[in-house]
Amino acid sequence: MIASVGAGFWKGSWTALSLVVLICASSQSAAAADCPGHPDALGTSRTLVVDPREHARIGTMQYAETLPLDDHEVVLTFDDGPLPKYSNQVLDILASQCVKATFFIIGRQANANPQGVRKLIAAGHTVGTHSQNHPLTFNKMSIEQARQEVDAGIASTVAALGDASKLAPFFRIPGLLRAAAVEDYLASRGIQAWSADFPADDWRHIPPSRVYDLAIQRLEAKGKGILLLHDIQPRTVAALPRILQELKARGYRIVHVVPATPERPATPTDPVQWLLHPPTETVASVRWPKIPNFVFAQAQTLPVPGLSNLDWRDPGLFDRLRRPRAALVAQTAWPGPLRVSENSRPALPVPASSVFRMPEGVRVTLLASRSPANRPDHAANAIGPISARARTVGAPQAAHSRHAAHQNPQAGHAGRGAPKHAVQAKPAVHVAKR
Repeated sequence: MIASVGAGFWKGSWTALSLVVLICASSQSAAAADCPGHPDALGTSRTLVVDPREHARIGTMQYAETLPLDDHEVVLTFDDGPLPKYSNQVLDILASQCVKATFFIIGRQANANPQGVRKLIAAGHTVGTHSQNHPLTFNKMSIEQARQEVDAGIASTVAALGDASKLAPFFRIPGLLRAAAVEDYLASRGIQAWSADFPADDWRHIPPSRVYDLAIQRLEAKGKGILLLHDIQPRTVAALPRILQELKARGYRIVHVVPATPERPATPTDPVQWLLHPPTETVASVRWPKIPNFVFAQAQTLPVPGLSNLDWRDPGLFDRLRRPRAALVAQTAWPGPLRVSENSRPALPVPASSVFRMPEGVRVTLLASRSPANRPDHAANAIGPISARARTVGAPQAAHSRHAAHQNPQAGHAGRGAPKHAVQAKPAVHVAKR
């Protein structure tokens, strides 16, 4: 019994594994099956149906959203045609690989070559518009001028197609020079504004090899997205076969985009799929979390505390609070000036004379200065009358100083830069008591 259960388990596992392998193989061989005569063709992996009113602006070169593509899925777009000399070659290259793309038509090109526009529809491609005259001033012109360019381009393309239902409500602003007013007008008409996820710079004067390098490098950097090309450039015609071959070699798949109709509903998607690189749960969010809206079930309301619940120490407070407001305002008026009578003035005691008396003490007076011999009068005036003993003490010192100055002329400069070892006469100090 156990052996039979185990055999059944392994049999079911191999069946599921075989189913997965079969699905993968069928998806890879679908291109060859849909492209007779070209077994190695890249092909178109799937068709994506979008509603322009749900996502009005796409392409991460300018907008936050892009087409809801899986990893390694590419949408090819071509601008500025049709121009028979090069547009027909682009159609042949796409047909050889059974690849479907989206073309944004210029109105005056459609007027000059209506057959080229009808060829796009006959080959199964999607046709959008790219204004009437391709002015590179959409970000500067008035809304009336922009509306005229948009409407005229649509009218010219519809006239070339002969059937308005064959025109997709897709629009790409020339030069990607976006303007909010233009985008709002497109949205009001239910037209989806297309930017791109990466260009190949094929409108510049660069060799086809550079167009190929930019297309592959930028696609590899983003992993998926909308590729912007031009079907009126010879360098694009030269680079396109190699680009398609490299896409197949690297495992990329082509997605064809068509608009939703009442008979063809939009492909079910999640909003996060319209982001080029949706955030995952393993990546920390760099935005502040939103405050949740709490819903309290059976929330109880606490009663408002009364005055009796407060610990007031003033027994008359409750009575005053119950009085009318006018009475409270009258009590809180600004106080008037304080009137003090003559009899009620406070009298301070008269201070005694001893408060202002300065105590006598001993004062120290310096009798000698730097050179007392040169300023006898000044020294006498400074020290006032001195005793006879003080004169007797000071005279020998002054005489000694004069004798030292005569014997040593540098002694007179002892106070002005004399050497540190020079001996200077010490001033006499007299203690006088008055």
